[in-house]
Amino acid sequence: MASPTEQRGKLRVAIVDSDSSFLTVLGKRLEAAGWEYRVVAAGMPTEELVAMKVSALLIDPETLGPRSWEFLELVAGALPDLGVIVCSSKSTVAQRVRGLRLGADDWINKPCHPEEVIARIESVVRRRRRTAPESEAAPMVVGEVEIRGDRFQAFVAGQSVGLTRREYELLVLLAASPGKVIEREDIYHQVWGYAMAHGDRSVDVFIRKVRLKLQKYSPGWSYIHTHFGIGYRFDPECAGGDEPRANSEPEVAGTSRLEAERAKESLEAGATTD
Repeated sequence: MASPTEQRGKLRVAIVDSDSSFLTVLGKRLEAAGWEYRVVAAGMPTEELVAMKVSALLIDPETLGPRSWEFLELVAGALPDLGVIVCSSKSTVAQRVRGLRLGADDWINKPCHPEEVIARIESVVRRRRRTAPESEAAPMVVGEVEIRGDRFQAFVAGQSVGLTRREYELLVLLAASPGKVIEREDIYHQVWGYAMAHGDRSVDVFIRKVRLKLQKYSPGWSYIHTHFGIGYRFDPECAGGDEPRANSEPEVAGTSRLEAERAKESLEAGATTD
């Protein structure tokens, strides 16, 4: 029977950390698992990460100081297929929320066992591989929007909508099940990868961001519909074109369906913050 190490896939990881004790222990476990890794003491250009062909990035924000947030956002936006895990000994709830919203896939608090770090890296990479679209798959066209899996982006009339990685994943999840109401908890679990904490409004915030970007390039359409207290439904509707579906949200008296949806979005915008 194969050992746990042999059963694992061989991964390549970049590590931005300056904690020598942590790196010594983790390095031994990574070598035992047969993983390739490179430790760097400062942020590296995204082009270098691409050249290294890494599957994941493990980063301690303390290593980069104030630049860590900018670097995290840059990497997450430029490399949508890269798993990003933050591992830090000092963090507040606000910092963890900020990091996850900027694009980190997971956050680990030090001190931590190296086996947990390895397992979390494996989990993030596994989720990335499950959700990664085939490069030759045909684009998904919904309303005026073309969703391109080979470019991790959505386009309207050839113009990029400018989605971040997380926003793109959210749009793909909803668009893959048109007409189906997906609960907030399920959205969070499938896009963020773990259970949603009580009171977390990340799903609502990201839905609002995606809506605003879609409306900017496709103003005559409404794509994502709210089911208050439940979740969201993806159902492209042209202004004044389609009849409302049965069992969907009631319309606001004296307004068109598109106007009603935008009124609801305004209410959500007032109830959520970035």
